[in-house]
Amino acid sequence: MCQLAIGHYLLNTDMSPAELWFSSEGFARALVELARRYRFDGILINLPGRPVNWREQMDRIERMPDGTEMVIWPNGEITRCPPDDNPQHLAPGRSRPTLEDVNPDWLYYDDPHVPCGLKYPFSFGPEVPSGPPSRNWPPYLFRTIELVREATGGELSVHSEVFSPFTQFLELFGYENGLIYLLEEPDRCHTILKAYAAGAGDLAAAQARHGVDAVLISSAFAGAGFISREQYREFVLPYEGEVIRRAKEGGAPFVYTHTCGAIGDRLDLMVETGTDGIDTLDPPPLGTVDLAEAKERYGDRVFFKGNIDSVNTLLKGDAETVRKDAEMRVRIGSRGSGYILSSACSVAPRVPPENLMALVEVAEAAGPVR
Repeated sequence: MCQLAIGHYLLNTDMSPAELWFSSEGFARALVELARRYRFDGILINLPGRPVNWREQMDRIERMPDGTEMVIWPNGEITRCPPDDNPQHLAPGRSRPTLEDVNPDWLYYDDPHVPCGLKYPFSFGPEVPSGPPSRNWPPYLFRTIELVREATGGELSVHSEVFSPFTQFLELFGYENGLIYLLEEPDRCHTILKAYAAGAGDLAAAQARHGVDAVLISSAFAGAGFISREQYREFVLPYEGEVIRRAKEGGAPFVYTHTCGAIGDRLDLMVETGTDGIDTLDPPPLGTVDLAEAKERYGDRVFFKGNIDSVNTLLKGDAETVRKDAEMRVRIGSRGSGYILSSACSVAPRVPPENLMALVEVAEAAGPVR
């Protein structure tokens, strides 16, 4: 089970860029189609659900000669949807708030993948609210989950995603400003992170009520490339722990954590959050995790997912290279169970499909390993 980049879905299905990104029907169809083609055991739904009338929110869609679709919004903003990558939203008149601009009581949950991108105050639609956001989840937010579950009928494990409080914090202010605020105004940062933890935990619980088998906490900026081990302990651990607590109290069967890059020095702190599993485990040179060492130290407390180099093996290697690498990961990872064979981070747009098929062949050949 791998997380596929949006560009990979676009290049390997017949979905148009805007339909895949902005419609639950389009994204659900792409998720199920490629999961079945690659014979995955599960699907990660990593975009929020969309309303049925998603086109009515827009002014028009213009298609460029290269396949890029330009979504023109009523307010004049533009979302550029390329045929092989994530969209980029262009809002020239809008700027990120400063720490002084933000009222923590007006924060609950922010998602950069909504129409017109992040805004403060936040809304799941394209408009910018004039006051605090609603704490009621729009019913359409869970439509993709419902469509995928209906299409697969229990055949596949269905996972949802929420953004960690720390990820939301950095997305709100921008990476540079957010990291500076941690140093200059830690108390105010803690108040904001606490607000985001409540929202992320409540959303995870709501996703669980809609039948997902696991919830992934996306925490891409909590590795050593961004913050120190000490900062992780202060600004990430307690708030991801709160998300996990709320999610499990709300019925989430499993909650696991996605963090990219150099996390070898903080695996123990990630385990302390109460997570059930750790995802990506980027190996050198992309990251700092040795799978055998991680299994030996923490394999009795959490499951692991990943550790196959997404760039040098899956993207640049051939099927035989992938097969040999996967065989090694299976030998190490599945001792005592608790391992999901997967790419480390997401599968890049132009990874050859035959390389992904090699993963399934290795898993099926291995069978149960103890």
